[in-house]
Amino acid sequence: MSETEQIFADRMLSLGLARVSEQAAIAAAKLIGRGDEKAADQAAVDAMRKQLNLLDIRGVVVIGEGERDEAPMLYIGEEVGSGKGPAVDIALDPLEGTTLTAKDMPNALAVIAMGPRGSMLHAPDVYMEKLAIGPGYARDVVSLNMTATERIHALARAKGVEPNGIMVCVLERPRHEKLVAEIRATGARIRLITDGDVAGVIHVAEPEKTGIDMYMGSGGAPEGVLAAAALKCMGGQMWGKLLFRNDDERERARKAGIGDLDRIYTRDEMVTQDVIFAATGVTDGSIVQGARRDGEWLETETILMRSKTGSLRRIIYRQRNQ
Repeated sequence: MSETEQIFADRMLSLGLARVSEQAAIAAAKLIGRGDEKAADQAAVDAMRKQLNLLDIRGVVVIGEGERDEAPMLYIGEEVGSGKGPAVDIALDPLEGTTLTAKDMPNALAVIAMGPRGSMLHAPDVYMEKLAIGPGYARDVVSLNMTATERIHALARAKGVEPNGIMVCVLERPRHEKLVAEIRATGARIRLITDGDVAGVIHVAEPEKTGIDMYMGSGGAPEGVLAAAALKCMGGQMWGKLLFRNDDERERARKAGIGDLDRIYTRDEMVTQDVIFAATGVTDGSIVQGARRDGEWLETETILMRSKTGSLRRIIYRQRNQ
């Protein structure tokens, strides 16, 4: 088998991916509560890149820290890995929740997804309108073409509850004030999050644990692809539509290979093949525990998932606190 034909061995690569997110989380955790977002992010980036380059992959970052002129490392298009092994796409956020880390607030994560080359949408760094629900519902029971009110009533009927039995997760931003008001007018409840909309979307996959039934609102498009990778592993439906504020953003999308700027993407159109996904807690959250110091030890919790099998592992890792 030639080098270009090597198979994406997701099972063999998954533990290596967990190590990547673990080391990024450990590096960022040392700066929890220090009030320095940039330093925490840089520590996570450095650690993630170093660990990625130990993997036998020919990786290309398709969702990363930004364009090459904006990010010195883990920029979009950067090649990572040993240069041997399968060709893969990598979507990552070394520290999803820089503000959460700086202020020691919940749900900061180190997040990474990997799939065969060409498996993930090369989303430009623009906004994306997002909608997500958990597993177990009929296909397209809700849609981005519905109003927020229509979505809540449709999901409530499908769940067999009144609208007040629905909990919606929304990123707390001024741009969402009208959305929040409309949701509350239906009687549905809202959990507002200050940052971290990858975690926000993941919450819908385990509503019995998180209490979240639906995610709505706009956030970063790269984070949308990462969230779609997680839901492809955990189950659930997601839709995303790119939002553009100016012609420069539209041109960036065209350069990324996006022809239809008004397209609504489903989860499986954002992530077209089987992927693996890892997220390690930096601060405590509803998905995983944050990094914890126990005497001379530092402990992390990671969720590691494979979409091919639907498997989910929770990994506790301990290393000496240096």
